[in-house]
Amino acid sequence: MKAPDADQLARARELLAAYPVVDGHNDLPWALREQVRYDLDRRDIATDQSACLHTDIPRLRAGGVGAQFWSVYVCSDLAGDDAVSATLEQIDVVTQLLARYPDHLVRALTADDMESARGEGRIASLTGAEGGHSINNSLATLRALHTLGVRYMTLTHNDNIAWADSATDEPGVGGLSPFGREVVREMNRVGMLVDLSHVAATTMRAALEVSAAPVIFSHSSARAVCDHPRNIPDDVLELLPANGGVAMATFVPKFVLPEAVEWTRRADENMRAHGLHHLATTPDAMKVHAAFEEANPRPVATVATVADHLDHMREVAGIDHIGIGGDYDGTAFTPAGLEDVAGYPNLIAELLRRGWSEPDVAKLTWHNAVRALRDAESVSKALQHHPPSNATLAELDG
Repeated sequence: MKAPDADQLARARELLAAYPVVDGHNDLPWALREQVRYDLDRRDIATDQSACLHTDIPRLRAGGVGAQFWSVYVCSDLAGDDAVSATLEQIDVVTQLLARYPDHLVRALTADDMESARGEGRIASLTGAEGGHSINNSLATLRALHTLGVRYMTLTHNDNIAWADSATDEPGVGGLSPFGREVVREMNRVGMLVDLSHVAATTMRAALEVSAAPVIFSHSSARAVCDHPRNIPDDVLELLPANGGVAMATFVPKFVLPEAVEWTRRADENMRAHGLHHLATTPDAMKVHAAFEEANPRPVATVATVADHLDHMREVAGIDHIGIGGDYDGTAFTPAGLEDVAGYPNLIAELLRRGWSEPDVAKLTWHNAVRALRDAESVSKALQHHPPSNATLAELDG
C-alpha cells in the first residue's frame, strides 16, 4: 500500500484534532470478556495492548478518536435472561473503564455531553447494544438499558429474533413483525437510536417506514461496492436524507473487499472445524486464523478500499448522512493502513487526497453522528406525552 502523502497526513491530524472521529462500533468490551473475563489489570488499556487488542488509549489518541460507541454486544448463542445478564455485564465493564481512566474517557449520554467531552479533550464514551436478543422481548428491559446509558440498539445480530429478520439468516417475519415495529416506536420515545447494521434489507426498509427519528448503521458499508448482505443497498441509502440517518462505513475486509468474501467463508469453516466460534478473537483462535492464512494467503483490503465505499455512500446518501464505524476488536482481520484504532488519520488523508473538503470530512468524522443523536433526543422530547408501551410479543404477534 502506498504511504499517505506527508502533507495530507499532517492536514488529516490537524483536522482530527478539531473534529475527531465519532466511531460507531468497537467491540473492546467483548474482547475483554473473552480474553481475560474483565480482569482489567491483565489488559490495562492505558498501555500498549497491540499484541492482543486493536484498542488502547494511546492508539485512540493517536487515531484522533473523540467519541466511541462501545458495543455491549453479546453473541446470539445467548438467549432469554442469559442474554440480558450478559448485556448487563458488558455495560458494567464499560462503567469500570470509565472509572479507571477518567482523564481520558468520560460517559456521554447526550449530544451535548459529546460536545463537552470534545471541549475537555476527553473521549466521549457511549454504549450500543448489538442485537434485540439483549432485551428478551421486553420493552421494559429496553427502557432499563436506556436508563443504564445505552444509546443505540442494533435490532438483530447474525441470527433472526422473534420480531426482526437478520441479514445473515433466512427470512422469518418479512422484516419487522408488529411487535418489532412497536420496539422501534418505543426506541424513538425514549431517545435510543435504531441501529440497522446486521439486519435484513426488508428490516431496514420497515424500520425506516416506522421511525420518526434518525436511524444509524453503526458498522455497515455499501452493497453496490461489495455485494455482501451485511452491507446497505443503494435504495436504502437513498432513504437516509428524508430520515436524517447516518450510515457508518465499516472496515471489516469481508464487507468491503469482494475478493475477501469467499476467503472469509473458508476461514470461518476452518474455525468451526477446530471447535471455535468463527467470530472468536482469543489468542488460541488467532493462532488458528494465522495458520489458515499462512496456507491460504488472504486478500488484503486497504485504506483505498474503505475510501471507495465512502465515496459511493457520499454520492448516494449525501455528505450529511455518512460516518465511520470501524468494528475494531470485533473482527480478526483489518485493512492495511487501518490495522487498529490509530489508523484513522490514514483514511482521512486518503479522502483529502481524493478531493474531499475539510468541512465535508468534519461532517463525516464528527458532525453527522452528533446531529443524529441530537435529533433523536428532540424526537424523544416531542413524544413524552405518550406513555411507556407495555405491549408484549404475544399480544402483538400472536
